[in-house]
Amino acid sequence: MGRIDYAKLIEDILIQHSENDNKNSTEIQIIFDRERHHYQVLNIGWKEQKRVYGVIIHVDLKQDKIWIQRDGTEIGIANQLIAAGVPKQDIVLGFYAPYKRSLTDFAVG
Repeated sequence: MGRIDYAKLIEDILIQHSENDNKNSTEIQIIFDRERHHYQVLNIGWKEQKRVYGVIIHVDLKQDKIWIQRDGTEIGIANQLIAAGVPKQDIVLGFYAPYKRSLTDFAVG
């Protein structure tokens, strides 16, 4: 069995999270920078008179590791990656401070 194509896997997972939030009348956008390996899901729009703009998911590929910079999902991107066969030592929880990463089962960086 060959190595998992991390870029393709990340894109597939983010596409699953890209359905528009019709109840809040907001748009979900996915952004893939395939050259520099940055991947995001954004929430954009208006809720009543208030502007909605925020990053739901931000994942980077750095030195053969998957860096989760932001995860605003209930299921957890790390859980989805593990279920797809990615070993924990290839996943960095970038939203944790470096000293906290060593307290997890995931890669430090």
